[in-house]
Amino acid sequence: MSAEASTYVPATPAPSRRRFAVRATLAAAARALVPTAGIVSLIGIWHLLAVSGLYSVDQLPGPVDALRASREAFSEGTLLPNIAASLARFAVAYLAAVAIAVPLGVFFGLRAAIWKAVDPVVQLLRPISPVAWFPLAVLWLGIGDLPAIAIIFVAAFYPTLLATVSAVRHVDPIFLRVARNFGTRPRDVVFKVVIPAAFPQIAVGLRIAVGAAWVYLVAGEMLGARTGLGFLIIDARNFLRTDLILMAMAVVGVLGFVIDRGVARLERRVDARWGISPEDHP
Repeated sequence: MSAEASTYVPATPAPSRRRFAVRATLAAAARALVPTAGIVSLIGIWHLLAVSGLYSVDQLPGPVDALRASREAFSEGTLLPNIAASLARFAVAYLAAVAIAVPLGVFFGLRAAIWKAVDPVVQLLRPISPVAWFPLAVLWLGIGDLPAIAIIFVAAFYPTLLATVSAVRHVDPIFLRVARNFGTRPRDVVFKVVIPAAFPQIAVGLRIAVGAAWVYLVAGEMLGARTGLGFLIIDARNFLRTDLILMAMAVVGVLGFVIDRGVARLERRVDARWGISPEDHP
């Protein structure tokens, strides 16, 4: 028998290839549907509770009622302006907190002696709920957007600061010694060694800060703002519109989910730029 004949491999029959393709397609579809399974289950439980008779329609409207309420709010022109107001406050406060907390965290992380003096102050102020600052924020900043922005800022500042300090302090000292041995300038050590090495843990703090800031955004708007999703919930409560309350709560959840996914995508882009693999994240 020739060499060609001994190494001949029969071609896969067409039906087998088709079955393989179908299985691969079904597996891909299943993987795509897994993230939505929990959301679908939550909506299903909500619907079952609404139609179970345990609560009246005024106490617990179903998902369809909330959807009708969203159409009503959209047609009246109240939904989108309130969403825009909440997103604007969130963006201003969160970006300001990150812009201040990350540089401070890097500085304190590199200056252990200074951080020892500052840490007790941070640990004393951090447990105070951002909502507790609201009366003072109104006295100091007046009525309007600024008190709500201040509450969001406080909620996002401490997680970002502490995560950054911890991340910088846990950078492998070998990285710093190697950089200094090669004569790297202190500025380049910070921007090209310390920050890229600390970024995975900093990113965890940024994700935590996103959630905290979004939660306290709604709380701040419920206390004193005249626009926003928090105000929409309070206004609906005053008119006993439970369907509008649940609709606004659903919008808060969806927007929070989208913002979190956006931060995660930005994090992956920065990781790719610095050559950090997913396994490097804590």
